[in-house]
Amino acid sequence: MITFDSLTLCAWIKENKFFLEGARIQKIQQPTRRELVFTIRNQGETKKFYININPQLHHICFMDKENELRRMIAIPKKPPMFCMLLRKYLENSKICEVKQPPYERILEFYIETFNELSEKIYLCFAIELMGKHSNAVLYNYDTNIIIGCAHNVGSEKSSVREMAGTLPYTYPPKQNKTDILNYTGELDYNSLSTHFYGISKSFEKQIYAQPLSKIKDYIELKNVKPAISKDYREFSLFAELVENPSLQTSVNNMIDNYYTYYQEKDKFQSLKTHLTTITNQKIKKFENSIKKLSTQLEREEKTEKFRLYGDLIMANLYNNTDYSPFIEVFDYENTQNITIELDNTKTLKENANNFYKLYNKGKTSKQKLTEMKETFTANLDYYKQVLYSIECSQNITDLIEIKNELEPEYTDRKEKTHTSIEPLKIINGNFTIFIGKNNRQNDYIISKLAKDDDLWFHTKDCAGSHVLLKGENPPDNLILECAKLAKENSSAPDSSKIGVIYTKRKYLRKPPKANLGYVTYKNEKEIIID
Repeated sequence: MITFDSLTLCAWIKENKFFLEGARIQKIQQPTRRELVFTIRNQGETKKFYININPQLHHICFMDKENELRRMIAIPKKPPMFCMLLRKYLENSKICEVKQPPYERILEFYIETFNELSEKIYLCFAIELMGKHSNAVLYNYDTNIIIGCAHNVGSEKSSVREMAGTLPYTYPPKQNKTDILNYTGELDYNSLSTHFYGISKSFEKQIYAQPLSKIKDYIELKNVKPAISKDYREFSLFAELVENPSLQTSVNNMIDNYYTYYQEKDKFQSLKTHLTTITNQKIKKFENSIKKLSTQLEREEKTEKFRLYGDLIMANLYNNTDYSPFIEVFDYENTQNITIELDNTKTLKENANNFYKLYNKGKTSKQKLTEMKETFTANLDYYKQVLYSIECSQNITDLIEIKNELEPEYTDRKEKTHTSIEPLKIINGNFTIFIGKNNRQNDYIISKLAKDDDLWFHTKDCAGSHVLLKGENPPDNLILECAKLAKENSSAPDSSKIGVIYTKRKYLRKPPKANLGYVTYKNEKEIIID
C-alpha cells in the first residue's frame, strides 16, 4: 500500500485550493477518534471533506457518496469532546487561506471567526498526516497556543514535541535533507528518500533510475496524470510510474478511491473477525448447554425404574407385610429376582405411590429437558449456519446483513437503509435460480421470492444456502444442477456422498418465533451428490 506523502498533499491542495479558500465550514462530525468529516460550502456547491489520521490509512479528500457508504461512516449519537470543541470554534467559520509548510505532510486551514464577544479572531486548524504521529490540531494563530487536538501527546510519548491544550504549537523538527530542485550532483537511487525533501519511500521506488531532470519535473508537479494500479497495490500522480494503471479523473478521486478500497478491506476483515468471534462464542455456549442437558437426561432416564418398582410392589401386596425395610420380587421385564429398598415407616402401598411420584417427577423433568435440548440444538444449527455465511462472505455488504441479524440493537440506521437484500441470481433459460448467502437472504428467498410450486433445495445434515428453483416443470438435469449448487454452497462442498433434500415451497413451514432462515419441511426427496 502507498502512504500519503507531502507531494500528494501538495498536488491535492493545488487542485482544491480555489474551492477551499473563501469557503464556509457548515457542519463538523467525528465518526471515530481518528476520523473527522467537515461539510464545506463554496461557490454554490457543498462537499464533504474527510480527514483520516489513522497511522496506516492517514489521508484527506473530498468524499463522493458511493465511497462514503463504502467507508461505513457512522456518526455517533453523542459527539466526542474534540468534535464539540471544533463545532464551538469552527462551525460557520470562513477558511481564509490553505497552506502546506514546504515538504511537510501538514495541511493548514487559516480560519476567520468570532469569539463570544463578537470580536474577530484568527485560528489555524492543522491536519498532520504523519503515520503514527498523525493528528489534528486547533490553535490560535496570533498567540500560537493550542486550543485542542484529536489526541494529546505527552512527554512520555515525545520529548521533542508535546501537544495539548494551552501549550504552544510548534512544527515537527526540521530534517537534515536537501531540496532536490537545487541539486545538480549524482543520485544514489537507493537513498533518495533519506537525502531529499518531498520524496517518500514509495515514491523513491517508483522513480528508480529516472534522470534528475525528470525527477525535478515530478517534484514540480508537471504533467500530473493521477492513476491507480488495477490491483490497487499503488497509486501515483503520474500514470507512467504505475504498472497497469487505471486513470483517475482527479487527484482527489485518486485519493478517495484508493483509500476507500483499503478502508473497506480493513473494515471487512475487522467485522468478519468480530462476527466470527461472537458466533463461535454462541456455538460453544450451546454445545456446552447441550452436553449438560444430555447428562441430565441420562440421569432422568434412570427414573424409569421407579415406575417398575411401583408396579412390582403393587403386584406383590398380597404376600408381603407393611413397614418392611425391603421387598424381594420377581422382575418380569428382566426375568430375574430383585430386592427393592423401602421406607419402613410406610406401608407397601405408600411406598409404591412414592415410587410413582418419583417416576412422574422424572418424566416431567425429562420432557422439559428434551424440549430445552431441541431448542438449544436448533439454536446451535442456526449459529453454525451463521458461521458458514460469515466464512462465505465476499464483501462488506454481506457482513453488514449478518451484523444486522446478530446485533439489531447496535445497527446504525444508515446501514439498514443502504443494505439491500440481494441473493445470488442465476438465469437458466426460462428458469431462475436464487442462492441465499446468509440467513436474511435465505428468509427473503422463501418468504418473498418463492411461489407454492417452486422447488427448494438444502443439504441434509450440514449448514448451507437455501437454493430456490423458480419455473414450471423443471427437467431432471436442472434439478440435479440445483442439488449440486446446494452442495457447493454448503459447509461441506468437498465431501463425498452428501445428501441434498428438495421439496416444493408449499411444503415448507416457518415455526413461530423460529430463527431467521429456519424452516421445517415435508414430502421431500433426496439426491446423493458425490
